Amino acid sequence: MKKLSDTKDMNKETVDRFQKTLQLKKEALEKELSRFATKDPELKGDWDTKYPRIPEGNLEEAASEVEEYSTSLPIEYNLELQLKDVNAALERIQKGTYGACENCSKEISQERLLAFPEAKACGTCLPT
Repeated sequence: MKKLSDTKDMNKETVDRFQKTLQLKKEALEKELSRFATKDPELKGDWDTKYPRIPEGNLEEAASEVEEYSTSLPIEYNLELQLKDVNAALERIQKGTYGACENCSKEISQERLLAFPEAKACGTCLPT
């Protein structure tokens, strides 16, 4: 399999494929988030898990709703981080820097980008 680093520059067709993949991933993440959270109009890229409407007098249902809310918070956080990385990759495409390692400026292998299209570091510069 040919690596992007072997081509010196990523061609437009390859970048377009990654852009489509990233756009689909962005839409999927936003759809998943919208199931239990809403976009925060005050903070760009921030979502807020919907706090449950607790019915009066029904303690079991209230406890279940609060438990579901507390379970959703870390999921929201994780999805937000993924969405942030996807949006950053889409911005790098717009700037023409997509596929270059942010640490050493070498090209990221096509295998890595296929597995993780929002990658911002090459295999050598990955944190340990």
